[in-house]
Amino acid sequence: MPRFLRIILTGLLAVLCDGVEAFGVGAYGGMRIVNGDHHCSGRVEVNLHEKWGTICDHDWDLRAASVVCSELGCGFAESASRGAEFGPGSGMIALRSVHCKGHESRLIHCDAFINRNSFCTHQNDAGVKCSGTLMEPRLSVLSPHFVFSAGESVHFYCIIQPRDRISNVHLYKHGVDTPLVTQSADPTQIGVSLVLSDVETFQQGSYSCQYNIRGGFPPHPIRSPPSHPVNITVGRY
Repeated sequence: MPRFLRIILTGLLAVLCDGVEAFGVGAYGGMRIVNGDHHCSGRVEVNLHEKWGTICDHDWDLRAASVVCSELGCGFAESASRGAEFGPGSGMIALRSVHCKGHESRLIHCDAFINRNSFCTHQNDAGVKCSGTLMEPRLSVLSPHFVFSAGESVHFYCIIQPRDRISNVHLYKHGVDTPLVTQSADPTQIGVSLVLSDVETFQQGSYSCQYNIRGGFPPHPIRSPPSHPVNITVGRY
């Protein structure tokens, strides 16, 4: 075999072996976010072979950041941090590059390569800024009572978490999959009025509200947890 072909094949095999070794059987021991403003923002570190190390920011993008945020239960990725934004780490640089599609449930399911002979220092440590867990909204009825006559309007009020990417707030009736009322919201609002007009007796029951924000990769609506239920009674008087 010609010498230049042996060199090419040797290089290809090294790359393939690096990728297998990075997340091989028993190699991956978890992931953490450190040195940020909160537990869902900071430098990303992975545990390989029982040692913590950083990730080089070469090829680091929002797809990989989205997987990190999802795996750690930190909502969606708001940004992928490069250039040791959260300070340089110490010890080993565990991974020289990570390639994710964005929908993987864990970083171990992405294509990753261990750091061997790459031009990467701790000034290239990768990080993430995640949205954090979406807060549960709170629903109330803007009325001194919870018993209404058929034909009345019921005014609900849903207290939400102000966010830059919030879109809509929905009112749901227990047992019904589609919202009965939808109201748009802007990032500065802390609450939204939801009016159920001309109620009928069959509409009595338990209600809750939820809000949507746009995030993830690719961007898509992400729904908050539902509020605690509020019960109303509708009678014919």
